Amino acid sequence: MFSTLLRGAAAWICSGLAMGLAAQAHAGIVLNTTRLIYPASSKEVSLIVHNTGTSDILAQSWLEGSPDSASPDTPPFAVTPPLARMAGDARQLIRVMYSGEGLATDRESVLWLNVQEIPQSASENELQIAIRQRIKVFYRPQGLTEDPLKAAQALQWRVSGGSIEVSNPGPFHVSMIKLDARKNGRVLLQEASRMLGPRQRVQWPLSPATSSGPVELSFISINDFGAQEPYHVRVSGEQMTQASKAEPHPD
Repeated sequence: MFSTLLRGAAAWICSGLAMGLAAQAHAGIVLNTTRLIYPASSKEVSLIVHNTGTSDILAQSWLEGSPDSASPDTPPFAVTPPLARMAGDARQLIRVMYSGEGLATDRESVLWLNVQEIPQSASENELQIAIRQRIKVFYRPQGLTEDPLKAAQALQWRVSGGSIEVSNPGPFHVSMIKLDARKNGRVLLQEASRMLGPRQRVQWPLSPATSSGPVELSFISINDFGAQEPYHVRVSGEQMTQASKAEPHPD
């Protein structure tokens, strides 16, 4: 009986390995950028999709509104081609075009571009994994005079009533990761990521309750090029304070 169980376990393991290898053969799709910036002066923006696998796939692409912004559920954009057949190791140009109306004209809008792999029919023992990539598309209307590369530095921070508050006075979104607030080395707040929209204000309760005195806050901003820029600010009381760039250091 033991040998029967052993043979069954070995067969199950081998089957799992075979399916895993089959899944690896499909690999997946890779985009050549982590975000798209769409200036209103441009007729279109584009990106490259790479099928890193060896099998043929269909690549389906579409846009959807962001739940964190006022962008519409059905964005006024065309994505072409919406469906493309791609051979193994092939690349496909995806173009995004704005219809010219439907989005705010005084601030940046953000949307999600989805590119999903649809595997072709597989054999009986082959595991199929559909891969979907999502990146943000930032549409920028004409007439915005502020510098988007200084949007993170323009954020205004203050401590009020046991909470830390940040306001974004500008027209651009600010993407932040690794938010960390401390006092005398004690952690008061940690958040993995947050995107702050134009004219948006956010409050975080500090734990434990904060007594008087400055709070040391750091975060990393993701700029237009996908690069990470560290910032630091010392927040004291209800006086609004702006962060300054910090020297990067290894984790």
